[in-house]
Amino acid sequence: MKLDHTHDPALRSWVPGANGHAAFPIQNLPLGLFRPQGGSPRGGVAIGDYILDLRLVQESSDLATEAVTAASGTSLNAFLALGEKQRVALRHEVSALLAEGAAPQPGLLHRAADCVMELPAQIGDYSDFYAGIHHANAVGKLFRPDHPLFDNYKWVPIGYHGRASSIGVSGSVHRPNGQRKPAAESVPSFGPSRNLDYELEVGIWIGPGNALGQAIPIAEAHSHIAGYCLLNDWSARDIQGWEYQPLGPFLAKSFCSTISPWIVTPEALAPFRAAQPRRPEGDPTPLEYLLDADDQSGGALGLTLEVFLLTEQMRAQGLAPHRVSVSSALDLYWTPGQMVTHQTSNGCNINPGDLLGTGTISSPGPDGSGSLLELTRGGRTPISLPNGETRRFLEDGDEVTLRAVARREGFVSIGFGDCKGRVTSDG
Repeated sequence: MKLDHTHDPALRSWVPGANGHAAFPIQNLPLGLFRPQGGSPRGGVAIGDYILDLRLVQESSDLATEAVTAASGTSLNAFLALGEKQRVALRHEVSALLAEGAAPQPGLLHRAADCVMELPAQIGDYSDFYAGIHHANAVGKLFRPDHPLFDNYKWVPIGYHGRASSIGVSGSVHRPNGQRKPAAESVPSFGPSRNLDYELEVGIWIGPGNALGQAIPIAEAHSHIAGYCLLNDWSARDIQGWEYQPLGPFLAKSFCSTISPWIVTPEALAPFRAAQPRRPEGDPTPLEYLLDADDQSGGALGLTLEVFLLTEQMRAQGLAPHRVSVSSALDLYWTPGQMVTHQTSNGCNINPGDLLGTGTISSPGPDGSGSLLELTRGGRTPISLPNGETRRFLEDGDEVTLRAVARREGFVSIGFGDCKGRVTSDG
């Protein structure tokens, strides 16, 4: 992944508040789909607290290009399909348009607070991996203290096919109904989940796809990744515990997944690529189809990930959201490239706008837990909040916010924007 002038830390923008912005300085330029007041959905670029309207850019004859046109429509699928060359072209065009020294064109901007964010692309298929080894270990110990990881874990990127219909951007999360059977009850009952949980993940947006029957080699996997987002794969632990044998979770997962609305491109993250951490001594070397020197030396993401919780009572007291965990994407056992290659290794075809989840990302230690299941040891040890409240699992009115930031000395930090969901219920 090449660095160029768009990554220059000295680069500044004429857009008010963009310079030094916590998430969206000019060095980021993530893509999304938004709806301005009184308007229809269209592609845009986040810059500070504003959104650059790519439809207005496209309608300007001296600014319209193939890349701008593809990214200005009512879905980003067509743009994602174009691949790296057109992503770079758009990044360069937008960077030049917004850079200090260019003629300011405030008429091309909308205040982000006045707009509604939409799902950036039509998601045809969704797969969820289980690549967070510290999460897998912690959860495994709750149920199998002597053998927390199954024998296949360190050999194969574990994953399963999910559903795309209930993936949405930040908003309400309806508490799901399902069958539950705690150990103390002799027969199952049907009703609202009592053990609702969040899961901190990174989402991987697919760009150019592959033909059915043609696997994507690991050396080419990153060319099929169009960007990244945050992903909260909400989980109803009590429903999951009863239904998951023998085929895995079903209703416990399919009710909702929440993503952050902006696609942070591989080009924006180029300065923050990192080597995949060396595996502990004794762990197997990945099989040949999953092993590539470039992927191992720069295929991981240097992201700091945070989870915040705001309860109804905290909100009424005027308290700020409480950070309950902080972890790192470098604690994934498999790289995004390895996930893409494994997904297609049997000939499965992927398409522009498909989404992959990394699985819950946790770091060692209790403060690094990416779910309440880990933090509370299955609900047995509730966490304490600053106002005296406790939580085993999520209650109605609780709002969970996921955040990510990429930092590296000598470069401007960039963020993903919030991935936020508030629990609601019929009761």
